[in-house]
Amino acid sequence: MKDADARALLRKLFDAALAAARPATCLAPYIAKLVPPKGRTIVIGAGKASAAMARAVEEQWPHPLEGLVVTRYGYGEACKRIEIVEAAHPVPDEKGRAAAGRILEKVKGLTEDDLVLCLISGGASSLLALPAPGLSLADKQEVNRALLKSGANIVEMNTVRKHLSAIKGGRLAIAALPARVLSWLISDVPNDDPGVIGSGPTVADRTTFAEALAVLAKYRIDPPTAVRAHLEAGAAGKIEETPKPADPRLKRVETIVVATPKQSLDAAAAVARSRGCVVVMLGDNLEGEARELGAAHARRALDLVKRATKPTVILSGGETTVTVRGKGRGGRNVEYLLGKAIEADGAPQIWGLAADTDGVDGAEEIAGAIFTPDSLARAIAKGHDPKAMLHDNDGHSFFESLGDSLVTGPTRTNVNDFRATLIVPH
Repeated sequence: MKDADARALLRKLFDAALAAARPATCLAPYIAKLVPPKGRTIVIGAGKASAAMARAVEEQWPHPLEGLVVTRYGYGEACKRIEIVEAAHPVPDEKGRAAAGRILEKVKGLTEDDLVLCLISGGASSLLALPAPGLSLADKQEVNRALLKSGANIVEMNTVRKHLSAIKGGRLAIAALPARVLSWLISDVPNDDPGVIGSGPTVADRTTFAEALAVLAKYRIDPPTAVRAHLEAGAAGKIEETPKPADPRLKRVETIVVATPKQSLDAAAAVARSRGCVVVMLGDNLEGEARELGAAHARRALDLVKRATKPTVILSGGETTVTVRGKGRGGRNVEYLLGKAIEADGAPQIWGLAADTDGVDGAEEIAGAIFTPDSLARAIAKGHDPKAMLHDNDGHSFFESLGDSLVTGPTRTNVNDFRATLIVPH
């Protein structure tokens, strides 16, 4: 298989994964079944897919509605009845804080005849930035930055976020009482736990203040004084915990995950098989340090090279972590790929793609990258030291210098990371 053909196939797999998670497609069967309430329909939401989800509801549901959703800068959609606000991600800003406050106010004072339709996708944790009483936006920003650099996984990060918030961890659903709350979620987390997706603003929370403190201690994060005092007061029972699964106040809450990483991986697998490839599926919930997982997948590919008789595609999803030690441009998908390329060491039969399905890997407007059998050789010819760049967390610079960055622009969906390894035996 020629290099151009290998690259094209990898991109087709990624595009198939994205198509399976488009809000207009994955929401359609649920919108068709939605019965209008006797009262008002209030649409709220947050996340990188929330504006596209709102537009799908507007276009496919002909009944009266109103609402407000907040999405990442550049991820808005043209809606007529639902207001779209854009705010910062992954570190929250004032626009996100203000939008979260307005969303909370929108669901107050409703009746049993009203419906709150909540549209949540990845990114909502940062976009719904409403600090708990006694905390400031600056407090949340400082903790968020520290968590993003620490190597904490998404469950750990959202455990902390929920306990610093006035809206996450089920608190939004409590505020909507006595209205019915229906939440449609696009999952970007391992195992599709609704309580973790967007920090579960309408979902019962199994985590505690004490566990939030334990996360900060584990990663040696020294939070602002107000944050520590808030968490310690909660752990001592002086502040009300987030609502738990048995809480009767959540009896009128229904939560449906409408799109998952597995669905996207299955779509990519179908394309690979249609092209005559054998598919090895490693799962949709892989976690761990990005560079280490990349190296492990390279070793698996090198082993398969010895036995494969047909083109083979290894697929996986999930969310890796990066412990930031260097000063490079970061990105967990490019860090994964660079770790994989170094371990593969120029093996002529191996190509790879890794990208975030939201179109943003780390803080860059770059989804990810493609590596080829000659990636290391091309980089060294340009005077780069791949291992030094990996040590400096500088995967984006590495692949950008080769012209191998994958830029999609806003995808307006988010089902976590997508990874594909293509093995072409001689």
